[in-house]
Amino acid sequence: MQQVTIYREPGRYGGWPANYGIWAWGDEVVVGFTLGYYKANVPFHARDKDRPFATMQARSLDGGKTWDVQPFPGRTPGNRALSADEHMNPHLWVANALDAENAPVACPGGINFTHPDFAMMCAKTGLRAGVKSWFYVSYDRCKSWEGPYWLPMFGQAGIAARTDYIVDGPDTCTWFLTAARENGQEGPVLCARTTDGGKNIEFLSWVTPAVEGYSIMPAGLRLSPDRLLCAVRCSEGASTTTSPRCWIDLYASDDNGASWEHFSRPVPNTGRGGNPPTLTKLQDGRLCITYGFRNPPFGMYATFSEDDGATWGEPVALREGAGNHDIGYPRSVQLDDGTMVTIYYFNDEEDGERYIAGTLWKP
Repeated sequence: MQQVTIYREPGRYGGWPANYGIWAWGDEVVVGFTLGYYKANVPFHARDKDRPFATMQARSLDGGKTWDVQPFPGRTPGNRALSADEHMNPHLWVANALDAENAPVACPGGINFTHPDFAMMCAKTGLRAGVKSWFYVSYDRCKSWEGPYWLPMFGQAGIAARTDYIVDGPDTCTWFLTAARENGQEGPVLCARTTDGGKNIEFLSWVTPAVEGYSIMPAGLRLSPDRLLCAVRCSEGASTTTSPRCWIDLYASDDNGASWEHFSRPVPNTGRGGNPPTLTKLQDGRLCITYGFRNPPFGMYATFSEDDGATWGEPVALREGAGNHDIGYPRSVQLDDGTMVTIYYFNDEEDGERYIAGTLWKP
């Protein structure tokens, strides 16, 4: 197991890779994240909301051992940060620049989802009612991006898109998205699909039910032409307790996403505030979920299933000992040699910078 640092600078705040995406071609790996400024004595996310965030990409050409970090090479509305409004004050929001330079437009279609160097990244304005989302596509391994292209609202109070999709064919792709409710709260999760290269993206089904707490931040996986799985970050309602319980649930569909049912609970406890899952089918056939655990000892973990998600083993520690619970939001990919590259944000001390780190490990 090898621990690597992708981006770390005193006074800066690197965060939330799960919002952006990870892509791999052989030993070439690209991951997205956001970069702001650290501010002391701020509860939980110790970032300066009066200073702008920036959207970043990191690229490795050696299977995750070393990384080059650059600004996101795509157009952003008003040249503002993507998927970071909830971490800034309103004068910096991308939501306030949607009619400015580089505003999203309707997708013209013609996307080739099976291009060998394809990648797609989603972006959003926030989390709750009123949130809007769009996406980008790349055909050169994230060296450049086309878009932004609007994602539909599907008749919902908001759509908060983090990057999670399944390529089903040259013209066909399935997105997993978090809706927002009229009362302003996050969740539930839905899936949507295009069959015409992105020109029309249609609501397909609800993956999770509406609950008092939330079910958000999906991670989808295809097992067969009809069988789909989706892991989601869950929390009970805050009205019932001052410390809501958080976990990861797994939902399953046997009709190619037309309907869903609860299948299992891979992670019964993700700690204070919870953390989103990844979901990967390993080369040996097992399923793997990686996630951050936000109670002591504050770390990154993995759990495995040998029966396609019906039951799950005890968690395996990938890294422990962070300074507090402001960690996690992983992305994971398995390389051709079997190595897992798990990327997340981390801290060593409660009053220290947040940085982008990775663990290279063999499951």
